[in-house]
Amino acid sequence: MLEISGLSVSYGAVAALREVSFNVPRGEVTAVVGANGAGKSTLMRTLAGLNKPLAGQATLDGTLITGRAPEEVVRMGVALVPEGRAVIPELTVEENLRLGGMWRPHKARTASHDEVVDLFPVLGERARFAASTLSGGERQQLAIGRALMCDPQCLLLDEPSLGLAPLIVSQILELVGRLAVEANLAVLLVEQNASVALRIARNGIVLNLGRVVGQGPSAELLASPELRHVYLGTE
Repeated sequence: MLEISGLSVSYGAVAALREVSFNVPRGEVTAVVGANGAGKSTLMRTLAGLNKPLAGQATLDGTLITGRAPEEVVRMGVALVPEGRAVIPELTVEENLRLGGMWRPHKARTASHDEVVDLFPVLGERARFAASTLSGGERQQLAIGRALMCDPQCLLLDEPSLGLAPLIVSQILELVGRLAVEANLAVLLVEQNASVALRIARNGIVLNLGRVVGQGPSAELLASPELRHVYLGTE
């Protein structure tokens, strides 16, 4: 389980996260939703080791992950799929995948590669093509596949629906939901599109100006008139 307790992060005098606390159980998707500037990406960057917390902490299965270097966080089992499908376009699909698990033993890396290609067949079909030739949906599959190459216990997904057609978004998020169950992953999904995120997640966290203003089962959050209109931007 990923446990976040009293996490606060600042950029100079600007408080980006204010005493954020919640848990992300294994085997399911937990969504973090909120408007632009709510602190969603700051949360993900902090969990991945890219930002240092001012206060509070996060642990994965009881082991502290905050305050460590990003490469150490990855080796501890936390993988970030950043906003914008950040693959390396000049490299081939195969080379991008290899980067995700380059520090692991060859046998383990090969096993993960086979699992990723089974999950995303197009990555096997386009293995020798440059990543720049892939469609937006295929690049998102490659970004997720690369993260899975490190055999994570916790998967952080930052705005995976950004710029994608609704049908592609549904397919990718349904697959992520299945992956959470089958691989017993703690999946934290950050989304501005609250309706999409909360329909795939079991539980949701609502952020506003760096604070948690709502949390609980996704169905209850979607049914709350105040949260829907004020924070989620849905009717």
